[in-house]
Amino acid sequence: SFSLTLIDALDTLLILGNVSEFQRVVNVLQEGVDFDIDVNASVFETNIRVVGGLLSAHLLSKKAGIEVEVGWPCSGPLLRMAEEAARKLLPAFQTPTGMPYGTVNLLHGVNPGETPVTCTAGIGTFIVEFATLSHLTGDPVFEDVARKSLKALWKNRSDIGLVGNHIDVITAKWVAQDAGIGAGVDSYFEYLVKGAILLQDKELMSMFLEYNKAIKNYTKFDDWYLWVQMYKGTVSMPVFQSLEAYWPGLQSLIGDVDNAMRTFLNYYTVWKQFGGLPEFYNIPQGYTVDKREGYPLRPELIESAMYLYRATRDPMLLELGRDAVESIEKISKVDCGFATIKDLRDHRLDNRMESFFLAETVKYLYLLFDPDNFIHNDGSVFDVVVTPYGECVLNAGGYVFNTEAHPIDPAALHCCRKRKEEQWEVEDLMREFYSLKKNKKFTLKRAPDHSEGESAKDPEDAPSEKGGEKRNAKKNSHSLLSCPSQSFNSKLAVLGQVFLDNT
Repeated sequence: SFSLTLIDALDTLLILGNVSEFQRVVNVLQEGVDFDIDVNASVFETNIRVVGGLLSAHLLSKKAGIEVEVGWPCSGPLLRMAEEAARKLLPAFQTPTGMPYGTVNLLHGVNPGETPVTCTAGIGTFIVEFATLSHLTGDPVFEDVARKSLKALWKNRSDIGLVGNHIDVITAKWVAQDAGIGAGVDSYFEYLVKGAILLQDKELMSMFLEYNKAIKNYTKFDDWYLWVQMYKGTVSMPVFQSLEAYWPGLQSLIGDVDNAMRTFLNYYTVWKQFGGLPEFYNIPQGYTVDKREGYPLRPELIESAMYLYRATRDPMLLELGRDAVESIEKISKVDCGFATIKDLRDHRLDNRMESFFLAETVKYLYLLFDPDNFIHNDGSVFDVVVTPYGECVLNAGGYVFNTEAHPIDPAALHCCRKRKEEQWEVEDLMREFYSLKKNKKFTLKRAPDHSEGESAKDPEDAPSEKGGEKRNAKKNSHSLLSCPSQSFNSKLAVLGQVFLDNT
């Protein structure tokens, strides 16, 4: 558990600027973390905290001044550790439906008596980490099982387009039929959007947009989202859960900022009422739900504030951040850290601090107030690294956070494979841009449309710069660092910016 906490909080150290401590913890982890232990582990939690944390730290290592091995980011001790942890989870996916069991023994695999009932989030929250792992290691098995489980949930949605809370992964029968955006479901929707952004995947985004229509039609009431019966759409629980507060941030990622702000303001009123978000809040009664009055310093509302502030620059969002800092300092701080609030009605404390407080809550608060943090990079600075597969660009921004707030650099997914001619054209563009010392104005050149079926080219077959200029003779009017619109019909993504085929 100590190693898990170290991994979970590792990239927070770098984002907060504590480079030396980041380096020290990486050195501790490189001495070895043993996954060959007789322990039953949550497949979901191990993925988002251990695999996600190790992948993020691996990709940030060079930025932190750590000497990386030849071939990085396609190799490295933290990447090998992430792959080892993920392989321990693969037996959970060996089901008739492709949906994973909720728990796996790290030494023996799935226990014979393991329950086949898993929550929806525990099935649909793998594509970000597993696709990243597949792209970095070249082993497609991780992305394949993640996609299969996502599609199994999609296939088993109800006739009105909703998914329930828990499903039997053997029979695909819904065991808990409450549909909503909160606990047990939340990160499934989050990963459809983030997976679509990370992989530029139109299918994943279209899935989410279909779900979004059903969610608006059946669960949304006056900018609140309730729980409904998945087959009938009738209200089953008129409550707001603190875990649902991620939703405005997710809405902002798809450009639905107006709806996001209205919902956010509802959630913010609850925060101001109690100095935090209770786990459950009865909307008609305007008060906490019995035995759900606690606040374990969850990050979701602050996460949404950070995303929305990046989208709108509305100072009201900074006020929420200030309120959060003052509230946590006043009612939660103890000698050795920050304690979970057992009851928001009288601010009694519990004797624990969740690792997500350091991994997420602190990180999102810091990023809300630090506009110059490297995480917010707009592509104006970047690093060019040489891999066994050629040159690639890293640290240009556009980071995708997993559901435990571990940032993944999407550019890294293109560093570790043989690339198509089209991708070599992107490298030509980057090489030309990198030579700006010549004070020559750079304009983006349109790449020809190549079919998906083209064979990959080896690095030694890369075209010359002269050849690249000839191939891209038709010029585009937009500069490299401008982005008039971002569409999933795009073919090129450079420096975190997306360029369309028709621009």
